[in-house]
Amino acid sequence: MSNPIDKLLTKMRQAPTGVRFVDAIKVAEHYFGAARQKGSSHMVFKMPWVGDPRVNLQNDHGKAKAYQVRQLLDAIDRLTREGREG
Repeated sequence: MSNPIDKLLTKMRQAPTGVRFVDAIKVAEHYFGAARQKGSSHMVFKMPWVGDPRVNLQNDHGKAKAYQVRQLLDAIDRLTREGREG
């Protein structure tokens, strides 16, 4: 049986629209640690590569914005790809 993060990732990849904000935060924290900025509706996660890249997740009535979910998925893909190459 896969772990809860894997299940959330699968759901997010299948449908980035309608992802619960709290689920997106769980996945982001699993891969990138605690948010460096926490606001009432925004959480910003710093990426571990050079420069100042970040993923911003915004709470939109309990859901994460679809384009931000896609950015999170792209960042996770990059992280795992670079981990295999390094």
